Amino acid sequence: MDRLTNLGVFLQSCRARLGPEDVGIKADRPRRVRGLRREEVSRLADVSVEYYTRLEQARSKNASPAVLDSISRALRLNEIEHAHLFALAGISTTGVEHSSAQGVQAPSYELLDNLDQAAIPSCVVGRYLDVLAVNRMYRCLMIGYDDMPARERNVARFTFLNEASRELYGNWPAVARNVTGLLRFTLGRHPDDPKLNELINELLENCQDFRPLWADYNVQIRMAVSKHFHHPIVGDFTITCQALSLPATSDQLLFVFTAEPGSPSEAALKSLSGWAQTRRWD
Repeated sequence: MDRLTNLGVFLQSCRARLGPEDVGIKADRPRRVRGLRREEVSRLADVSVEYYTRLEQARSKNASPAVLDSISRALRLNEIEHAHLFALAGISTTGVEHSSAQGVQAPSYELLDNLDQAAIPSCVVGRYLDVLAVNRMYRCLMIGYDDMPARERNVARFTFLNEASRELYGNWPAVARNVTGLLRFTLGRHPDDPKLNELINELLENCQDFRPLWADYNVQIRMAVSKHFHHPIVGDFTITCQALSLPATSDQLLFVFTAEPGSPSEAALKSLSGWAQTRRWD
């Protein structure tokens, strides 16, 4: 789908998830299908029904920031969804066009090394969710990482196309939903990127579990999520994965995995670090 079609689908999805009671509207009769009507959104946003309908039908190419702000408030969009709406409309919220370069800066490698000394698994992930750089602890956490072909060292491909992910993640459905939300958000910023669209089509064609998640149109970047690991070396534990934007480029995120101090999960990470010391590394 092109950018304007994606914009229309996104608006329809956001409208469908709200009921009249969510926005203070008293419904005249019970509704068979949940969701606001177009005229209700247009009234809440103070725009004409005809204009809002053109947006949903991908027939308007020049939505203004003021109108989009009003629609965003009417649909109760959060910060991430608001930015996604503007991106789909072709309006930058920062005034800066970002490069798709995938090179990792030297300070990022130094940071990965320092985190490794603290027994903190970490990696750098690029625009296409490719894993661009890792530390030793990450290689131990994602068991089997060293045996993966380069193309498969990708967060989305591992989650949806590698059966090992379902064994490793004890909360696989939550992980899958988070990855899908990140893909949706990235596509909103780069709707015409052929490599990104190729990745999404690959997942749609090869993973039936991805299709309903993608159709759900969940847009998010959750900066801190819990991941439950069923690890073949150190057993079961839960750690927090934080996604931090690297200052050199907004297209790269630093994923850092930490455990609560003094918890069994922290002990598991320390055991994993001890196991790493016994291995020979390339």
